[in-house]
Amino acid sequence: MGGVSKGTMVRDAVAGRPAIRMRGDVSLENNDGFVQIALDLSPDGGVVDASAWSGIELDVFGNSEEYAVHLRTDALTGPWQSYRQTFKADAEWRTVQLPFDRFVPHRTDMLLDTHRLRRIGLVAIGRSFSADLAVGGLRFMRLLRSVKEPSS
Repeated sequence: MGGVSKGTMVRDAVAGRPAIRMRGDVSLENNDGFVQIALDLSPDGGVVDASAWSGIELDVFGNSEEYAVHLRTDALTGPWQSYRQTFKADAEWRTVQLPFDRFVPHRTDMLLDTHRLRRIGLVAIGRSFSADLAVGGLRFMRLLRSVKEPSS
C-alpha cells in the first residue's frame, strides 16, 4: 500500500496484567500509513454470527492516544473496506464499550451485518504518532437497555 509505518506485536505484562501489546510508529509519508494487529474471529477464517450481541468490549492500556477498531465481514472485498469506531487508550487499564450501531462504514455502502463478522483489527491510523496499545481482553457484549417505569 506504499506506507512506511513500522510496528511490532508481543505478549507482554503491562501494569501487572498479561496482554497483547502493539507498538510502532505511524508515518504518513508515501501515501498514508497505519500500524495494525488483526484477528480472524473464527479459527477457520469463516464468519461469526454476533447478532445476539450489541457490541464489543476491550480492556485496554495505552499512551493516551486515539486508536480504532476495524471490523470486516465476508461481504467486503477490498482491503481498504471496513466498519470503524475509535476509542482512547489511557495510561491505566480500562474497559471500552463499542456498540455495533456506532461503527461507521468506510469505503463501502453496505451496512454492518453482525451475522457475518469475519475479522477485527486494532489500528493506529490517521496521523503521525508513536503507538503503544495493550489489549488485556476482547469480548462480545450486551448493552442493557434501561426500562422507563410508567408514570402513575
